[in-house]
Amino acid sequence: MSAPTSFPKEKIKILLLEGVHKDSIKVLEAADYSNIEWLPHALSEEDLLEKINDAHFVGIRSKTQMTRKIIENAPKLMGIACFCIGTNQVDLQAATEMGVAVFNSPYSNTRSVAELVIAECVMLMRRIPERSHQAHKGIWLKDATRSYELRGKTLGIVGYGHIGSQVSVLAEALGMKVQYFDVIPKLPLGNADAVDSLDQLIKTSDVLTLHVPADESTKYMIKKAQLEMMPKGSYLINLSRGNVVELESLRDLLKSGHIAGAAVDVFPLEPKSKDEKFSSPLQDLRNVILTPHIGGSTQEAQQNIAKDAAFKIVSYLDKGTTVGSHTVPELSLTSNAGNATHRILHIHRNVPGVLSEVNSTLSGLNVNIVGQFLKTNPEIGYVVLDVEKSASEEALSGLLDVGHTIRARILY
Repeated sequence: MSAPTSFPKEKIKILLLEGVHKDSIKVLEAADYSNIEWLPHALSEEDLLEKINDAHFVGIRSKTQMTRKIIENAPKLMGIACFCIGTNQVDLQAATEMGVAVFNSPYSNTRSVAELVIAECVMLMRRIPERSHQAHKGIWLKDATRSYELRGKTLGIVGYGHIGSQVSVLAEALGMKVQYFDVIPKLPLGNADAVDSLDQLIKTSDVLTLHVPADESTKYMIKKAQLEMMPKGSYLINLSRGNVVELESLRDLLKSGHIAGAAVDVFPLEPKSKDEKFSSPLQDLRNVILTPHIGGSTQEAQQNIAKDAAFKIVSYLDKGTTVGSHTVPELSLTSNAGNATHRILHIHRNVPGVLSEVNSTLSGLNVNIVGQFLKTNPEIGYVVLDVEKSASEEALSGLLDVGHTIRARILY
C-alpha cells in the first residue's frame, strides 16, 4: 500500500480525458486513488473549465488544449499528465508560473515506431505501394525490377535517441549496415557506426530515416539541397516531426525518380479530427506511403503510456517526486511515511533569498528539519522538507507567508 497523504486520497479528484487506456485507472486504484472520472473524448473549453474547477490532477492526450485560461481557472490543480509523447497542447509557461507539474510519456511507444520504420523499409524497397495499387486495379505487376532485399543495404539514422537506436538494433538483425548521426555524441549499439556529419550520412545511405525533436535546429533540416545529396534510387522515411522535411522539394525529387520512394507519418499541418480533410503535396504519388501520424498507435504503446503516466501521477501525489516534469524542477524522492516526520512541499518563484527565508522561518518557529531537498529552474524553485510531525502544521502556516510562495502543502 502506498504512503498515506494528509489530504484523504478519496478526495483527490483525478480527471482522465480522451479515452486514455484504462490500465491507468488500475495503477491509480492500486495506489488507493478512487475519485477518478474517465471520459472517452476531449472537452470544449467551456466544458473543461467546468470539469477542471475541482480537479487536482488531469490526464489528457493530444486533443485537449490546456491553455493559460484553463490552468489559471483550475484553483486545485496540482498536475497535468500528458498520455502521449509531447506536451505541445499544454501552456508550459502558465503551468510553471502556477506551480503545476506537467508530465508526459516520451519513450513508451519506442518499439511501435521502430517496428513501423522497418516495415516501411521493406515496403518501399519491394515497391509494395505501387504493386498494391496496380493489383487493386486488376493489373498483375509481377517482376523483380527495382525490388531489393534489406540485407546488405545501408540505413542512415538521423538522431540516435531511444527510437533511432532501437531502429538500429532491428535493422542490423535483418542484415543492414547501420550508420547514424547525432548532434550529441552517442555510443553505438551493435555494429552501428557514427559518422562525422549529416551531409556524410545523407550521401552514403540507401535509406535515410529521421528521428529528431521539433526545434529551431531541425526545422526543415532536410531541404532541396539535402534531398539532392541522397544517392539516386534511395529512400526517405520521416516518423519524427512534420516540419523537418520540405515536402514540396521531396515531391519534385520523387517525381523525377532521383528518390525512389518515401514514407511519411508526420506533417506540418495535421487534421484535428477525422472530419477534417487531410492534404499533402505527396498525395497521389505511387511510390509514397502516407500514414496519419500512427507511428506510436498500437495497443501495446497505449498500455505502456497509460502505466507510465499514471505511475508519475502516483509518485508526485504520494512522494512529491517530479522526475519527468517539464515545469516543476525534477526531484527524485523516497517516502518517509511511518517515521516521525511529515513532508511539506513548497513551490516558489526562483528569486534570491527565498530559501534563506524558508530556513529562517522554520528556525524562528523552532521546527527541526530532518531532511531538505531543493531543485530550481530559471523560474521556480521546489523545496521538499521533512519536519517533525508535531511541528508540521505550524511550519506550513509559516511557509505560506514566505515571500514569492506559489503554493505549499503538507504531503503527509
